[in-house]
Amino acid sequence: MKHILLNNSSKIAYDDSDPNDVKVYIDGKLHDFKDSTENRVDYAIATKRNKYSQTLNNQFENLILLTGAGSSIGWGKDDKLGKSMADLWDDVETLLTDKVFSQLLAKIGYNEKWENGSVIKNLEKVLSMATPAIPYVPKEDLDIEDCVNRIKDFIKNACQLSLPDNSPHVLLLNKITKRKVTLPRFKLFTLNYDLMFEQAACESNFVIIDGFSFSQPRIFSGRNYDYDIVSRNQSRVKEEDNFIQKVFHLYKLHGSVNWEKEEKKILQKENPNNPLMIYPHQSKYESSYEQPYFEMMSRFQSNLRKENVFLITIGFSFGDKHIVTAIIEALEQNPSFQLMIINRNIDETNENLKPFIEAANKYSNISIVSETFEDFAKYYPDLKSYSQEDSRQIVINIPND
Repeated sequence: MKHILLNNSSKIAYDDSDPNDVKVYIDGKLHDFKDSTENRVDYAIATKRNKYSQTLNNQFENLILLTGAGSSIGWGKDDKLGKSMADLWDDVETLLTDKVFSQLLAKIGYNEKWENGSVIKNLEKVLSMATPAIPYVPKEDLDIEDCVNRIKDFIKNACQLSLPDNSPHVLLLNKITKRKVTLPRFKLFTLNYDLMFEQAACESNFVIIDGFSFSQPRIFSGRNYDYDIVSRNQSRVKEEDNFIQKVFHLYKLHGSVNWEKEEKKILQKENPNNPLMIYPHQSKYESSYEQPYFEMMSRFQSNLRKENVFLITIGFSFGDKHIVTAIIEALEQNPSFQLMIINRNIDETNENLKPFIEAANKYSNISIVSETFEDFAKYYPDLKSYSQEDSRQIVINIPND
């Protein structure tokens, strides 16, 4: 049986082991299709989307989105698409050559394998084991430092992605930011290094509060997150703030391809030589205590502790200890906290996801939904009552000679 929505008070699942008699279970009960000939799996999926849309139609005081690699995998332009860690493993093997990559795995003692004997493609663990081994392996045997640097450079270049046309990033941003302007700004936390969401915001004329100054050069300071943008022309008479639309906060928990450290300042610039990024590595938890990551992580934790918080995760593997710890603390300590996990499938064998699957079966404030990033953006409810379009906008089309 495949669960496609899991929550203590609402469950959707289907069993298609017999194609001629597909069974659909809604809230634990077998659905009676009577003489209907409609596709039963499609019915289950439509019911799932209707249920999670009802939840998302509510105006939560504090709305937070956390995205991981799943929001970038398969997206990009000119055949350069976001890749999974398994795909990056294959590319790195090609980059270093099979011989050198095999030597690297042997020197650091990497022998992780699945039950069928195939290698577990965990590039993060390879980097975690290779980095501390650098001083202990003679370069004439194998230049591990060179291997590590080449892998990091490859990851950096692989994250130089361009937003494709009609991307789900644009669609989701335009929908999820439709809120009462009196509510706190929507906050987007991402673990990705790429600039897909920044490009999506630019395409739709959003203003991003990302911790960097609005003057040039753009310098990072945590206090920039405490600022907002208001229209004084409309509020001067009443002496009250008139918050403009299409503004959101962006926090990049693991760094970005357009950040660089110069002396003691953190700058945002195009094509930096040494981007400020926490590379896939088991010491990510320790690295998050350095600036600007510490500021980003502190903001994540403090936002999860606020009243009436709704956190949506998309494409997040739940493999990052420091992020998961903060989410679990919110679940245990904040009675008004709600969590919705969007994942390609609800895999009960996934060790990272298993504790949350168990919790979703027990508690009504945790929901897990089987949905792709693209489909979630498509079926996220579009709240027309909070439309951000400027009805006064004038478009003049000048014909070409």
